[in-house]
Amino acid sequence: MSEEIKNLTEVAQRIKKAIENKEKIVVTGDCDLDGICSVILLKEGVLSLGGKIADFYFPDRENEGYGLSFKALEKFKKYAPALLITLDFGISSFEEIKKAKEMGFEVIVIDHHEVLDKLPEADLILDPKQKSDKYYFKHFSCAGLVFKLLEKMLEDKMGGASRKSFLELVALATLADMMPQEKENKILTDEGLLSMKESWRPAFLAIKEFFNIPYEISKVISILGVRYSQKEVEEIFRLFTVSSKEEAMKIFQTLIKKHEERREKLKETIKKIEENFNFAEEIIFAGGENFDYSLIASVASYLTQNYKKPAFIYKINEKEAVGSARAPEKFNLVELMKKCQEFLISFGGHPQAGGFRLLKENLANFKACLISNLKNK
Repeated sequence: MSEEIKNLTEVAQRIKKAIENKEKIVVTGDCDLDGICSVILLKEGVLSLGGKIADFYFPDRENEGYGLSFKALEKFKKYAPALLITLDFGISSFEEIKKAKEMGFEVIVIDHHEVLDKLPEADLILDPKQKSDKYYFKHFSCAGLVFKLLEKMLEDKMGGASRKSFLELVALATLADMMPQEKENKILTDEGLLSMKESWRPAFLAIKEFFNIPYEISKVISILGVRYSQKEVEEIFRLFTVSSKEEAMKIFQTLIKKHEERREKLKETIKKIEENFNFAEEIIFAGGENFDYSLIASVASYLTQNYKKPAFIYKINEKEAVGSARAPEKFNLVELMKKCQEFLISFGGHPQAGGFRLLKENLANFKACLISNLKNK
């Protein structure tokens, strides 16, 4: 059993070397709370060492798909050669990482999702799910991994105040990503929630005007939700990085209003599925052109919790469908989708929460394949 996560020291040393040599560092992260918090943590950690992130990017999941996107590479190409770091995705971005290397980027993947049949051609990979990783604990959020990395990078420069500030974001991300509250996660989350009570971060000062933190943190997570549009992601990023409580208050009030609107649309979508779906089937498989992509993860979660079945909910675009999947315990969505990958453009995630993208003409075949594999389980 290893004393630390594989490549933790190597990644810390490489980023510190980039800071010392004034190399350009660009970062791209997933557009959920874990991805957003991970980008903020790394940005603030690099700043603590006297460096800076040259640019960062959150892909639009609906239009670019999940993972490192070619659009991100297009945005970053002016910085090459540079160090490119992916946060909360990358472990399944095979073609995109290959392209990044061809463009002159050195690539570090920091991810916590399940590893598929192979690893991408990144220079360094920090993911406890790698088969060669012998660390005892595998279930960090990506923000939790970044915190472990910052401990290694900052060493004695991580004072009490910065540690507490970092852990507030780690706790938020770990709970939002529904990582198991055990072992190191429990320690990091408990410490982070405690720190929120005396937080100096304007976002938490603003949030505390509306909610009793940390006791109502689940309500806060519900409001911040899973937002896939770049505009909404940028609002949440700003919420946690602005320097004044007043500005944070304005942003949070806007997010509360949007959450209330989303909640009504969520109820309507669930009702529509329940009225039209055959729940005798092994899975819940539903979607359409009129589905709101920002709601599909919440819809899938609700249906899985209520009906104790895997739910695959998708939005149909011009040529492709993009979806979110949820499953009860004892199911492994990644393994299930792996058996049907001939019909998919991309897929990935965790055993009970994942995403997928496919040509819309393959929807029927994908559904049939999923049901067939569940019947033959």
